[in-house]
Amino acid sequence: MYFSHKTIHHTDYFFQKLCDEQFGINRGIYNTIDHWFYTKGIENIVKRRKEILAFLEHIAANYHHQEQTRIKFGSGKLTERLNKYWNENNRIYERV
Repeated sequence: MYFSHKTIHHTDYFFQKLCDEQFGINRGIYNTIDHWFYTKGIENIVKRRKEILAFLEHIAANYHHQEQTRIKFGSGKLTERLNKYWNENNRIYERV
């Protein structure tokens, strides 16, 4: 899936709605993901949004073979998947 430069720079409301439409991520889940990446050191909003999209696309790839359109996280699974994604991709950010 391709997201334009303009998409990344759009308003928070628009960006969250995009995540809902494309991945089935509601506002609460979006905020949790956004905060999680922020606490990992991605303070720049543009970089964080790109990382959010990369994470959601990574998770969505596992759903395509199941023909599900909405990503669902069970209790405690969101943090588990975020950690797994972070560790598998060797993500390291320094706070500026």
